[in-house]
Amino acid sequence: MKNSIIHTLAFALTMTAVSAQASRPIGTKPNIILIMADDVSWEAFGCYGAEDYKTPNIDALAADGVRFAYAYSTPICTTSRVKLMTGQYNFRNYTHFGYLDPNQKTFGHMMKSAGYKTAIAGKWQLNGLYNSLPNHQAHGRPQQAGFDESLLWQVTTGKVIKEGGGERFWSPPLEHNGRMQTVEQNRNKYGPDLLCDFLCDFMERSGDDPFFVYYPMLLVHNPFVATPDTIGNGPRSQAANKAPKNKADQKQNFVAMVHYADRIVGRIVDKVKALGQLENTIIMFTADNGTNRSITSRWNGQDIKGGKGGMKDMGTHVPFVVSWKGTSPAGVVQNDLIDFTDFYATLLDATGAKRAADDPIDGRSFLPQLRGETGNPRDWVLCHYQPYWNQDSGQFARTQHYKLYRDGRYFHVPEDLTETRNLATGSAGVAGEAARLLLSKFLKQCPPAPVGKGTKDATDRPLHPDWKNLVDPND
Repeated sequence: MKNSIIHTLAFALTMTAVSAQASRPIGTKPNIILIMADDVSWEAFGCYGAEDYKTPNIDALAADGVRFAYAYSTPICTTSRVKLMTGQYNFRNYTHFGYLDPNQKTFGHMMKSAGYKTAIAGKWQLNGLYNSLPNHQAHGRPQQAGFDESLLWQVTTGKVIKEGGGERFWSPPLEHNGRMQTVEQNRNKYGPDLLCDFLCDFMERSGDDPFFVYYPMLLVHNPFVATPDTIGNGPRSQAANKAPKNKADQKQNFVAMVHYADRIVGRIVDKVKALGQLENTIIMFTADNGTNRSITSRWNGQDIKGGKGGMKDMGTHVPFVVSWKGTSPAGVVQNDLIDFTDFYATLLDATGAKRAADDPIDGRSFLPQLRGETGNPRDWVLCHYQPYWNQDSGQFARTQHYKLYRDGRYFHVPEDLTETRNLATGSAGVAGEAARLLLSKFLKQCPPAPVGKGTKDATDRPLHPDWKNLVDPND
């Protein structure tokens, strides 16, 4: 009898908590969860035609909402993250790999100003560690970027264990709200699980306040190692973060890591359901850039070699699915172009706030498309790429089908993913010529294109922060 009373009381308290979470009217400042996987592109997700991977939870988001067929990042992690977080093209504010200028306004600042509780978990890598930039040891940089709470890898430490760092997966060193969790403190624990637990707890503690969760995942970046589903009885110390030498074993681990990333997405969705907030939460899933070049995957009957770091489709075309239960149309494949600068504008639109003088001008909101409306779709996306990390730089603009580089190279991408048939000379057909004219006219309005391989030691790092509005010139 006593146990029965206890269980009844516990159930009542749980239902009261859920009721409190659901008390905010649907559609009033919706919660927003932005999940970004690391180093994995469209060819690794079932809803995009993957053959080597099973991603039922991400596929379910697409089935319940909108799958964007033409979303584009930049080819490598930091350039994408800075672009995403600030809503600005890299020519305005990107200067170093592994660095976000702390003076930049981020979507964390904007969401906090709009009345949201904000949290970030996952990979930070934005303090300037690689170049020992001023104040790169500042533990509070994530809070300075607009996040109330954080649990992050690589804030003030790198991968060297004797310097207090270490790898991200097994027994990871993490920083929780500026306080270090050492390898020893997280002994035998799996980093992605710790992050997921933290975010689920944060959402539960948000109460009636709307929340913004930004989750730049640790998965599925190399080293390609075992997950909790595949490690068995093996050691779970930092030693478990060493990848096997055999390429087939690495691919097997990579597949398992994709599957585990999908499982974590499912856990987050389940938590939102348990809180009674599914119909009041916009859940977004994307990735920062293409898949690691060592990984080849089967997609729609062909082999796709990872293109991270390069400017071809395999480096810049990323998955993007959004579910807003009860608001977004279910199972829609949306063909509008999405640029990483558009996320800030969309989040701002979702809060109901007006654009402030210090908000970016480079994005265009796709919130109407999430409601099943026409919206104001783009005619092009732009990639301005100089990572200062020993990769070939350049600049291109593209439509869904045609891609024009600043140096004149021109490709019909769906029929030429590897960009082997340059259409720079001769006719590209009626549609191709119309697109070439559009893109050529646009690129002439852009700042100079980066050239050559910019290394981490580059002394010339040009910026154009005051370049004119390219997205809406008359705004």
